[in-house]
Amino acid sequence: MENFITEGDLKVIPVDGGDVKHFIKANDNSFYGFGEAYFSFIKNGKIKGWKMHTEMTMNLVVPVGEVGFVFYNEQSSSFQVFKIGENNYKRLTVPPNIWFGFKGIGLYSNLVVNLSNIIHDPRESKKSELSKIKFNWESL
Repeated sequence: MENFITEGDLKVIPVDGGDVKHFIKANDNSFYGFGEAYFSFIKNGKIKGWKMHTEMTMNLVVPVGEVGFVFYNEQSSSFQVFKIGENNYKRLTVPPNIWFGFKGIGLYSNLVVNLSNIIHDPRESKKSELSKIKFNWESL
């Protein structure tokens, strides 16, 4: 299987009163510059997708809840699937030209944070109906 998404371990520092969770540093290999950061909530069992950025590199973390991510490389017709969240705290680095969707797995709030290397521009993104790329979302 081709690996086109990079999964990075992140440090969690236990602190009385609430943990500190790292996201990214300017000297990390997966840092491609700062364009913007935004938050996306997804409810349990809901799916958002498919979307593709043609220029943007995304760095995704889920500090609250749990989310299943599905990435599809049209060039190789291959998928990569990840479940990340509070109990599996990782960063996913997504290069341009990869289709992606995600599903809320945690029972309550599921928070996705994206730090991207460019400011969002609707002209550099594409959307597709969920049914256009065949994936069994029940498997997440």
